[in-house]
Amino acid sequence: RECLVGLLYRTIMNIGRERKVREVAQTAYVNNLRTNFTNNFRNRRSVGGPEIGTDCVKVETIELYKSQNAEAHHTDRFVLTEESLIIRRGANFFIALRTDRVFDPAVDDMRITMEFGPTPSITKGTKAVMLATFGDKAESCGGRWDAVITNLNENDIVLEIASPSNCPIGIWRCSVITGLIENKRMVSIKKVEEDIYMLLNPWNKDDNVYLSDEAERNEYVLNDVGKVWMGSYKEPKGRRWVFGQFEDVTLPCVILLLELSDLPHEDRGNPVLIARAISAVVNDADEGGLTIGRWDGNYADGTSPHAWTGSLPIMEEYMNSGGQPVAYAQCWVFSALTVTICRALGLPCRTTTNYVSAHDTNSSLTVDKFFDSRGEEIVGGPDGSCHDSCWNFHVWNDVWMSRPDLPQGYGGWQIIDATPQEMSESLMRCGPASVEAVRKGQVGFMYDTPFVFSEVNADVCHFREDTQSEWGFSRSRMNQYHVGRRIITKRVDVDDDVGDSDMWDVTVEYKSPEGNGFFTRKLINILLIVVCC
Repeated sequence: RECLVGLLYRTIMNIGRERKVREVAQTAYVNNLRTNFTNNFRNRRSVGGPEIGTDCVKVETIELYKSQNAEAHHTDRFVLTEESLIIRRGANFFIALRTDRVFDPAVDDMRITMEFGPTPSITKGTKAVMLATFGDKAESCGGRWDAVITNLNENDIVLEIASPSNCPIGIWRCSVITGLIENKRMVSIKKVEEDIYMLLNPWNKDDNVYLSDEAERNEYVLNDVGKVWMGSYKEPKGRRWVFGQFEDVTLPCVILLLELSDLPHEDRGNPVLIARAISAVVNDADEGGLTIGRWDGNYADGTSPHAWTGSLPIMEEYMNSGGQPVAYAQCWVFSALTVTICRALGLPCRTTTNYVSAHDTNSSLTVDKFFDSRGEEIVGGPDGSCHDSCWNFHVWNDVWMSRPDLPQGYGGWQIIDATPQEMSESLMRCGPASVEAVRKGQVGFMYDTPFVFSEVNADVCHFREDTQSEWGFSRSRMNQYHVGRRIITKRVDVDDDVGDSDMWDVTVEYKSPEGNGFFTRKLINILLIVVCC
């Protein structure tokens, strides 16, 4: 028994040490990113980097073809293409090398390494080592990277590199390793000094965020202006917003926010988990995210949510302060910032406004109000735990992706919500919840589908004190049609700076024609049957 206890103690201590090493590495990585991004933002035109080499064939210069690759990858509108390579996964890109002598394939070999995160790993998909071979075209097969020498002219070499369609997104680091075939110990390493941003690819059929319609790609990925809908269901009003996803501050800000999330680097190729992380880091409730929510009207020590008209000033303030959350935001600001972040990363995204939006705090799928015998509302209900409410409107986001984690037919638009409302797996985040699952009342699907379902479908129930009832209350009123009166977003390919002709009603995508009470009652009946059994 003493040996087992000792073994258990040593195992626990080893696990603790390993966890501490990982935490130290992650902290150092984030601090380094924060410092680099802040310095780059303040000194945008600074360049430079050391040369590294040995006695074997050396790579003297590396040309990333930033503008040419950007045009082919639909990233040419990013300001940072002047100093960084910005590419999309699953699409081939080209680089060129110049060596100090003629590269001889019979004597020399060349390997390209790509690394991501603080502890790159081949098995986890955050590191790739490619032997550069001769060929006509690089091809990514089975999730592998590939590098092909497409042109060799004495000291000048052109390489085509293929990345997997599911590789993690963010900043990758590239190195070129040259050596002698007969002497593996003699190598020269040339690091690419520029940042290489890898983004999601809605143009790639093998990417889970693939969006086939060109007009929709132009709207939900490339459009840097739009509207957030406010007002009431009787009189919706579009608020103009400049998303600014291509500005020089945006991508560094987005990458830094992802580093503050709880999303492991090896999972940053999964759009489902990326979207979930985004919904958490836009608010500052847990990770010290981008913006601080406030609803009491006291904005003297910050900026009123009503004063913001674009994402750029918020991100600039965040980066200039070294990553301090910006005050203040409400739902439309959280949603607009989410659009900026998603579109910058290549995740198709739109703002969506739900008029008369329920906030179900106790997962009952209803909005419950309690009243005493005199008709006065009992705040918090009989036990003080029920704080359900209805908002005139609430703004969240829809993001486009396939859902291989769900049954077939539940891909497409997915709801995420960055406004901090309820905890989800210990963090203030929401989604992605399938819009189709919400429409069909499939509340058993990940993530947070019951909460979103209640936002658009909840019955409003009033309970009054009743001495004849076993639990002290009886239902006095129920409205099955008050919640989710109207759900709208911006129309594709229409920009109306004066009026609201660009408004698009998408209520039918969220709610069944049978009415919002139909699936609610059906669901509750199913739950009652399960409980009784």
